[in-house]
Amino acid sequence: MSHWNIAAAQYAPLHDCVDDHVEHHLRFITAAAGQQCQLLVFPELSLTGPAASDLGLPSPPGEQALAPIVEAVRTHAITVIAGLSVDVHGQRQKGLALFSPSQPRAIRYPQGRGACLMPGNPQLTIVDGKAELPTLDPLAALFTSSQAVGESRWREAINRLQRFAHKHAIAVLMANAHGSSALWDSSGQLIVRADQGELLLTGSWGQQGWQGDIIPLR
Repeated sequence: MSHWNIAAAQYAPLHDCVDDHVEHHLRFITAAAGQQCQLLVFPELSLTGPAASDLGLPSPPGEQALAPIVEAVRTHAITVIAGLSVDVHGQRQKGLALFSPSQPRAIRYPQGRGACLMPGNPQLTIVDGKAELPTLDPLAALFTSSQAVGESRWREAINRLQRFAHKHAIAVLMANAHGSSALWDSSGQLIVRADQGELLLTGSWGQQGWQGDIIPLR
């Protein structure tokens, strides 16, 4: 891996209108492409909105609703990981949608604890959220975590991911809906952390290691 530009989209979906969320995702994709990013990660349930207290998780969106994102990732040559619901063995749960320029449709996965990937590889390796000792792909260059944690839980989430980066010697990118999205290098050192608001947190890997920046969404 000689050079890699990545980004986390800090975006809190507050309703269940998939079409509106898709339009918002397109704005982030355009902004990330403008920063020459090859990967953009969204928080959990970014496409469907949060669970309703009495109705549970929203229905998974159909392929037609996601078609504009498929076209955008092809146009901009960017890989996107977004959050949505999935049905697995009759059970609805949080999931991830992987949009790759080389794929004609999104690939859907259960969310798990997060996902590992390599630059240019149109597949994710999902890390089991229930495993005490998760098995990571030894070739993986990045662990991504899609979150939607508020102020009461963000410190716990950040500490956990920092320890994860250090323990497994892998860079970690967290996209959090409610602020404090962050990037750590493979030693667990914090590279960049966002504040509040809608923005892109970017990371660039090069000869000097990881560098980070915050880009307001315009």
